[in-house]
Amino acid sequence: MAFKFPDSRIAVFAREPLLGKVKTRLLAALGEEGALALYQQMLVRIGGCINASGLARLDLWVSSNPSHKLFLTICNEMNIYIQEGNDLGEKMAFSCESTLLAEAAQSVIIVGTDCPVMDAAYLDSALTSLQGGSDVVIGPAEDGGYVLIGMRQPQAALFVDIPWGSDRVLAETLTRLQALHLNYHLLPTLWDVDTPADLPRLQTLNPPLPSNS
Repeated sequence: MAFKFPDSRIAVFAREPLLGKVKTRLLAALGEEGALALYQQMLVRIGGCINASGLARLDLWVSSNPSHKLFLTICNEMNIYIQEGNDLGEKMAFSCESTLLAEAAQSVIIVGTDCPVMDAAYLDSALTSLQGGSDVVIGPAEDGGYVLIGMRQPQAALFVDIPWGSDRVLAETLTRLQALHLNYHLLPTLWDVDTPADLPRLQTLNPPLPSNS
């Protein structure tokens, strides 16, 4: 496939699909099997979106077991990597550095599996912004975090001492960007699925994701 952005990468961060270990804040509402099923569906959804988009190569950065059959259904085995670091920030910094330096990509964007409304047009906008000269691009989340971050050069300082999992992630990151005098672009704000209150919105998707399976 000829990619629109052949020198860019789209990195998906994913956990190994293990019962009781994914979407843990949804366990009370969905149970272990329901939470696992939803997680798997969301991983397949974003993977399918990227693969069908023709935008850039998909790299899958996983918590463990890179040979898991679900990972192999959405990503070439050669492009599956193990996350390295003590927290989310260190893991994302390592991924960016590895992609931009070791692989000599011109830009990279990182996404997770929690935002089922992210589509090809959104990813295209992110990559276009970087190609146009933005140092960093961010897709804000309604809960105060972000669903996407991308850059053209490693920016390790953006991932240090950030209160991951809180509603201050985006604000702290923007403060850091301004202090570093980096040129950044904000994409439209999207919602993600973290708590039981988010589940009804899954029915608005096309096709919908079951909130009770």
